[in-house]
Amino acid sequence: MSTTSTVFHDGGRAFLVDPAWLPDELAALAATLGGRGLSVTGGFATHAHHDHLLWRPGFGDVPRFASPATAALAVTERPALVAALGADFPGDLVDLMGRVIGVEQVPGAVLPHGTVVELVVHDGHAPGHTALWLPDQRVLLAGDMLSDVELPLPFWPDDLPAYRSALDRLTRYAEQAAVVVPGHGAPGADALERLDADRRFLDDVAADRAPDDARLVNPGMAEVLEHLHRMMRD
Repeated sequence: MSTTSTVFHDGGRAFLVDPAWLPDELAALAATLGGRGLSVTGGFATHAHHDHLLWRPGFGDVPRFASPATAALAVTERPALVAALGADFPGDLVDLMGRVIGVEQVPGAVLPHGTVVELVVHDGHAPGHTALWLPDQRVLLAGDMLSDVELPLPFWPDDLPAYRSALDRLTRYAEQAAVVVPGHGAPGADALERLDADRRFLDDVAADRAPDDARLVNPGMAEVLEHLHRMMRD
């Protein structure tokens, strides 16, 4: 899944975005933070999918945030989210999944010193999906958007207009970003190029043209393309 977990810190205080997702990966992340002398002060979930709502006791009993829509879905969709983790997922981690507080803005008291965060909320990929913009560092934490390995995937039941609107919403941040960090894939200095590639891909599918996109060879992406073709035919 090429899942990306993000930590930003000031040398002592650390804030986690989408810590994910397998138990051994979460344990390794906690060990890494402890080994660097970083104390977790809070967390954020970019959207209400099972691989973005996780936590572990080793991160600490600290507030975890999300957009109001994401927080609501974490409650109403909890049975399906738990099922997606699998029957063998550790019970303590299952219990902690999705325990997020809906906010319009992350309280400054839980952020690393000197950090400013703007929440960019949209409905692309999932209702209430949120990107985090760090203007001083010019870093865009994009959640499950602007990936170098995954194609655009509108949320069920296939809200393509919401996805296009989300790309429009993210444009001015992509234009300014020195670094973009996707929820799946690698960070890069090419935020605007990724956004333009997503627009081209959707335009090609809508026009029934064969997309020229290198991501199509990645696992699962042929199925995404077929899904979008069916959606647009319907």
